[in-house]
Amino acid sequence: MTASSSSEQQLRLLAVHAHPDDESSKGAATMAMYAAAGVDVMVATCTDGSRGDIQNPGMVDAPHPKRDMAGARRLEMANAAAVLGIRQRWLGFVDSGLPEGDPLPPLLPGCFALQPLERATAPLVRLVRDFKPHVIISYDENGGYPHPDHIMAHKVAVEAFEAAGDAARYPGTGEPWAPSKLYYDRAFSPERFRALHFALEEAGLQSPYAERLAAWLEADAEGHTPPAPAHQTTTQVDCGDFFEARDDALRAHRTQIDPMGFFFAVSPELQRTAWPWEDYTLIKSTVSTDLPEKDLFAGIR
Repeated sequence: MTASSSSEQQLRLLAVHAHPDDESSKGAATMAMYAAAGVDVMVATCTDGSRGDIQNPGMVDAPHPKRDMAGARRLEMANAAAVLGIRQRWLGFVDSGLPEGDPLPPLLPGCFALQPLERATAPLVRLVRDFKPHVIISYDENGGYPHPDHIMAHKVAVEAFEAAGDAARYPGTGEPWAPSKLYYDRAFSPERFRALHFALEEAGLQSPYAERLAAWLEADAEGHTPPAPAHQTTTQVDCGDFFEARDDALRAHRTQIDPMGFFFAVSPELQRTAWPWEDYTLIKSTVSTDLPEKDLFAGIR
């Protein structure tokens, strides 16, 4: 895979994520692979991550995140971006937090998830018009999982993809640029977890995915299995050589990632055997391409 060094011909990829650390748990190996091949890769991080809890037992007494979680996560994000070889921009919104309880408490005023759509999208449109990506990656309508910031990140990514090329929309945010392809990330596809689960069992290792798979496969009282996912995989990027970079980027988010936790249950070597891809769904394209794909830039190169 090659890309021209000229700004006119160099391929550009933009991934839109809700919080710092999301870029490392969703599509990180893909980004590292493309960046190593000469693609200009950018992550747009919608929020500051200030309302994230400390997920790493080894960091519970660390003073910096207790005093300034957003500041700590900025440093973590910079370290992760350096590991992946990518660029990153903050869109400037406040983390909405993950409401818990029954009934759920209201979101705090001013947070990202409560912004009017055009206000939330304007910084991303400005970035799209400045960076000029050929491809944008985002979450599905459920946000990948239903965190309010993930759902809002989906909305602004779709809005920016559709609006950035229209000179009449979002005036004052730069010259129009129309990206060619929009993908939804499928990092948590059942197919992948099923393959990893059986690979662990065949190797005589304990799988942490059994409960998750059982929930996906559980039938109701009438024997109906859960509905198929709203979006099926159209594109698998072979990026297994960059699983170590992905894991190192995850570990860079020290407040959020337990280095002994779920994300590291399967070795990179075993993953390369069982599922050496990262999975995506092509949602919109202005170029012709044949499905299934192996390259996010198919039809653009």
